[in-house]
Amino acid sequence: MRPLFPRSLFPSTLFPFALTLALGSASLAAQVPAAAPSAAKPAAPARRPVRQDYPERAPGDPAKIAHGKQLFSANCSFCHGSDARGGETGTNLVRSQLVLDDKNGELMTPVVQNGRIPKGMPSFPLSAADISDIAAFVHSLRMTTRDHADSAPINILVGDATAGKAYFDGAGKCASCHSVTGDLAGIGGRLQPKALQNAIVSGEAPAKPGARMSRPEVTATVTLPSGEKLEGRLTYRDAFFVTLIDAQGNHRSVPADVPGTKIDVHNPLQTHLEMLATWKDSDIHNLTKYLSTIK
Repeated sequence: MRPLFPRSLFPSTLFPFALTLALGSASLAAQVPAAAPSAAKPAAPARRPVRQDYPERAPGDPAKIAHGKQLFSANCSFCHGSDARGGETGTNLVRSQLVLDDKNGELMTPVVQNGRIPKGMPSFPLSAADISDIAAFVHSLRMTTRDHADSAPINILVGDATAGKAYFDGAGKCASCHSVTGDLAGIGGRLQPKALQNAIVSGEAPAKPGARMSRPEVTATVTLPSGEKLEGRLTYRDAFFVTLIDAQGNHRSVPADVPGTKIDVHNPLQTHLEMLATWKDSDIHNLTKYLSTIK
């Protein structure tokens, strides 16, 4: 057998050591497993479809939209703004998730009819058909409406001050609760025309310019079938339950649909709410013009 290394390369004393080292290295190399091929990178997960935040809607019925706009102006604009993008207290309805998910008023109807009292929204006695028309109007608004170059500022002070004074003292019954020398003294100097008009319709007004609208507390008296009476601040009410916070701070929730239960709500703004169904544009404009002169 031919030696692995020529003997002449090593002195006789080192040759056995070199041979052993070489054979050991070869044996070790044979025992080392071959490197495993690199695993393929996992495929990237499929992207989730992008959610359409502002759904494209088919053009609505012009008659429904026009009627809905009229109803919205009389019932909703004083909180949610004339363009539904938010007012003194109301939220932006164009961006509201509930409104975006709504199709024909089916999601908006229970909110409007029952209200959201804890959030300061009263209930409105509007039919499902009327609310469907309001929904058609809100759905017709586009995100770029406010930015149209041809949109001009709206002049609010277009009414007649003399007719507004007559309405304040007469048919509007405003003077039965308010006085231009008392609680409304200087109101024309305290509020800008838009805020003044909102205050007329809603019955609310900020304590000072730029402040949030002040909302008087709604209370209720619940008389149970047993004759027991519960009184306190009304925090929630629907067809099944009514919830109060009494003078001691206790939450009291009782069924509202039990025969013999009587619920009396005391809302300082009730007259204004009742007026929502009777307002005429001319009355609002005239009254706004009149009160703008009270400085």
